[in-house]
Amino acid sequence: MKSVLNLFILFVFLCSFSLFGQNKSKEKETKNSTYTNAKPYETVKVKPVKSVIVRNVILMIGDGMGLVQVSAAWVANRGKLNIDNCTYTGFSRTWCSDKLITDSGAAGTAMATGFKTNYHCISVNTLGNPLNSLTDLASIGGLKTGIVVTCNLPDATPSVFCANNKDRNKEEQIAADYLNCKVDYIFGAGRERFNKRTDKRDLLSELKKKGYQVCTTWEETNKIKQGKVFSVLKEGQLPFAAERGDLFSKACMHGIEILNQNKKGFFAMLEGSRIDDCGHSNDLPRLMEEIFDFDITVGKVLKWAEKDGQTLVVVLADHETGGLTLLDGNLKNGSVTCNFSTKGHSGILVPVYAYGPGAENFTGIFENTEIFHKIVKLLNLKK
Repeated sequence: MKSVLNLFILFVFLCSFSLFGQNKSKEKETKNSTYTNAKPYETVKVKPVKSVIVRNVILMIGDGMGLVQVSAAWVANRGKLNIDNCTYTGFSRTWCSDKLITDSGAAGTAMATGFKTNYHCISVNTLGNPLNSLTDLASIGGLKTGIVVTCNLPDATPSVFCANNKDRNKEEQIAADYLNCKVDYIFGAGRERFNKRTDKRDLLSELKKKGYQVCTTWEETNKIKQGKVFSVLKEGQLPFAAERGDLFSKACMHGIEILNQNKKGFFAMLEGSRIDDCGHSNDLPRLMEEIFDFDITVGKVLKWAEKDGQTLVVVLADHETGGLTLLDGNLKNGSVTCNFSTKGHSGILVPVYAYGPGAENFTGIFENTEIFHKIVKLLNLKK
């Protein structure tokens, strides 16, 4: 009787193990995704600049854009990207003070202020004390400054250049900090944090009193030719690339043209914010479209910088999102098969690309805090 019972238990165990294996296999399969780019875009070619003078710096952040994301986009666009024009490349380490796997707040703080800080912090040190950012120092040095993003303005990356807070989730507090930031051109979303607040303050009216031309549509924004601009187009975040079209590119170039009117130069941070969202949701098609939109904008910025001759362009990520692996692809038809290993961030090195005078300073492997120090040195800013 015992032997029969033991055989029965063994049979149940083997069946359970088999079903468990099948379920694990199916779970893994659901994380694989294939995407084909039906409409590849043409890329630009830029020549090396001869000037050694750095008058302007444009920092372009692909939020969550790791090396695999770039590699997959390169395959999907038939083996060409505008980023390829950046002949100087390096790698940045992204860890933060209290965690190996960072978030955009701590990673952004490191690049904006030169200090490693705790997870979820916005331009404060590990003790919670406020830090000066690149936009603060550039403004003090007589440069104009700009921020263009596709996310809500109180989100982590734009906030590290405009606010100080121990918790990136305190978005109403962070929005109020925009009243005292030194940024001249601000473009993004998240309008509800400014005019539908729990404290009933209308920050948009207060920003007007601070000298900003406040806009709530692109048409209003595009009409402005000079002066301080605060453009917050909608509540929440801007739509994904397929819906918003070339809005990011237009806003970036509009901001650059206004900032460039300053004889001393400018510093601008331009972020393809929603690359990160697509990594979190493991949405490969939208991820590729977001990177394409970002890279198309990189191409326009590089052509502008080539003509200007005194502009350094640095393209990088704050961290990688999704734990992406490129499993297969076809350069001829622009298809890629990828696997996401997580819906969070990973701790791998992220690529850094540079073009223009001073680009040679961004080679090798370095901490993300070095982004701040290198830019400060090249612009001759005082810390």
